[in-house]
Amino acid sequence: MTDHLLVTTTTPDRETAARLAASAVGAKLAATAQVHGPVTSFFWHLGEQGEGEEWMATFKTTSARYADLEAHLVVEHAWTNPEVTAIKLNRGSETYLRWLETSTAPET
Repeated sequence: MTDHLLVTTTTPDRETAARLAASAVGAKLAATAQVHGPVTSFFWHLGEQGEGEEWMATFKTTSARYADLEAHLVVEHAWTNPEVTAIKLNRGSETYLRWLETSTAPET
């Protein structure tokens, strides 16, 4: 059975988030992607607490495509250690989930 995932990353600006969204969908690593922001993030970085404005990109993909999507996001990201996280979608409409699978199927 295929797992369906919601993958997220944050970026320093809208342009980076949009570029990642477009390139991942273009490569069929994600069926769809959305850009949200700006958001205010609070974090630890280099041993200090920080705060900054970020943009979030979310991707819908399958477990079969996750490793390739993660690698793509890490390589194409502006940061050396970007957040890339995924959660399993426990439910979704049958037709939407089939579309997600079809849209991310590697071309043969």
